[in-house]
Amino acid sequence: MINRALIRTKIVQIIYAYYQNGNKNMDSAEKELLFSLSKAYDLYNLLLDLIVSVTRLASLRVEVEEKKQARLNSAEKPNRKFADNKFAAQLESNKMLNSFLESQNKNWDNEDNFIRSLLDKIQDSEIYKSYMASTESSYDEDKEVWRKLYKSLIFNNDELDAVLEEMSLYWNDDKEIVDTFVLKTIKRFEEANGAKQELLPEYKDEEDKEFACRLLRGAILNGENYRRMMGDYSRNWELNRLAFMDVIIMQIAIAEMFAFPNIPISVTINEYVEIAKTYSTPKSSGYVNAMLDNIAKGLIAEKRLLK
Repeated sequence: MINRALIRTKIVQIIYAYYQNGNKNMDSAEKELLFSLSKAYDLYNLLLDLIVSVTRLASLRVEVEEKKQARLNSAEKPNRKFADNKFAAQLESNKMLNSFLESQNKNWDNEDNFIRSLLDKIQDSEIYKSYMASTESSYDEDKEVWRKLYKSLIFNNDELDAVLEEMSLYWNDDKEIVDTFVLKTIKRFEEANGAKQELLPEYKDEEDKEFACRLLRGAILNGENYRRMMGDYSRNWELNRLAFMDVIIMQIAIAEMFAFPNIPISVTINEYVEIAKTYSTPKSSGYVNAMLDNIAKGLIAEKRLLK
């Protein structure tokens, strides 16, 4: 699940804090990086479990309504379609998810108010009303309604952001990218796999974990050298006039150019320009793009960088 876009963002955050906090310990920085990445995987599992928790509450509401109708001897039966959603039931039984929740002791049990509020919003939505009115009853429809609900009501949800911030300081910066992994997981689910359906692994392979540690260490250990390069190849800009975050972003980008010759320079530059758009000043992405392009061309021309 943890991809290189997330790794790059985390490294920018860790190295910025490394310089700002004054506690320049490489081993501590690496431990913090790996811990921060693991928290993103925690969030991935917890957001999947959110679907389960909301569905459980929906089932409880239906049971209350069924008891009420029984007391009244009413022939009218409440619609159990959402409460019996096949995709949510499969997710609830998922072995990987349950193993994670048990090992980490994480769940939504203490967030009753939020779960109720989210279910209220779901039941008021046109997506839900259209789903409940449909006479179709299929696994694909059940999976699709949760994909739509997630994109519409969970992807951008200020109330959820506030809850997550209280649960962990790490999660607000991670949620946008983790949301994309949750949606990808929903799409990948197949009914035939039952409880054995595989979730996304924490790391696709050991290579990505190695990428994270190698890039972090390279950017810090060679930081002074990379900043000199910024000055040498960027005569139109004065480094002391740039936002400190811009300098950090370019320092890491240059480290990636040297440490990973198999990654095209254009890919590296584009990745860090996107980070600058989110984490620095409004003009930063333009500066970072122009400066990194100029630096890369200069290093290649002098054969200091082989690409």
